[in-house]
Amino acid sequence: MNDRPVIIVGAPRSGTNMLRDVLAALPGFATWPCDEINFIWRHGNLRYRSDEFPATLARPDVQSYIRRQFDWLARRYDARVVLEKTCANALRVPFVDAVVPEARYVFIRRDGIDAVGSAMQRWTAPLNLRYTALKARFVPPADLPWYACRHAGHRLYRLFSRERRLSSWGPRLDDMDELLARYPLDEVCALQWQRCVESARGALETVAADRWIEVAYEEFVRQPEAELDRLLDWVGIDVPSDARAEAVSHVRSDCIGKGRSVLSPDSIRRVEARVHDTLARYGYA
Repeated sequence: MNDRPVIIVGAPRSGTNMLRDVLAALPGFATWPCDEINFIWRHGNLRYRSDEFPATLARPDVQSYIRRQFDWLARRYDARVVLEKTCANALRVPFVDAVVPEARYVFIRRDGIDAVGSAMQRWTAPLNLRYTALKARFVPPADLPWYACRHAGHRLYRLFSRERRLSSWGPRLDDMDELLARYPLDEVCALQWQRCVESARGALETVAADRWIEVAYEEFVRQPEAELDRLLDWVGIDVPSDARAEAVSHVRSDCIGKGRSVLSPDSIRRVEARVHDTLARYGYA
């Protein structure tokens, strides 16, 4: 890698894609041409029960494989900075840091109620073949049969589920099955959001302060040029002003409150009660 990687961590539906796309549009930055590379991060630990990897799973063979993928991308796109975003990494920052100890992290957070409303739509979304095909390109060949069976199982579950939902979506928690059996889907999404936020922030607080930065989704979409300037100053890379302006030209603030709008008043009340402490910590309650 030509420079230290920048890894975006955050809960699902919290602006991680938006932020990755903005940074990837800048000269010198590059990322994988698909949504996420959880397949790569899980290689060598394929059958581990969840995405909450302990650092001990970063064995030498695992480190070597993942780092080769970072090196490939840097060479393929002549990248000065390799940019990576996989939401499940919010649950395993110590593992990621053991693999790429030179990395820097951008922690992005969003109002948990908005994130829940958006996540619920993904749990019940129909199959998107193009999206799946783009991600499948980066599945390690030896792992393809396992993922094919797993994907088919999720889709069959959705077909027969009373809620018309997938059996699992997004970062998988250690106790995901128990949570799904105990709580309605909106509360499970809230607990998934909370676990990702608390795990990522707690782990990053043990990392050197100059290696991570926090971004509020709402602030970024309201003043994208100023927030991008702040990020680039932190990264330490000079980018022409016209390239910066172009990178944020499609950023809009009209998604603030959009997730809340799809939830019923009762759902919002229950979700707020379930994860109130985390919402309040970041000024969302």
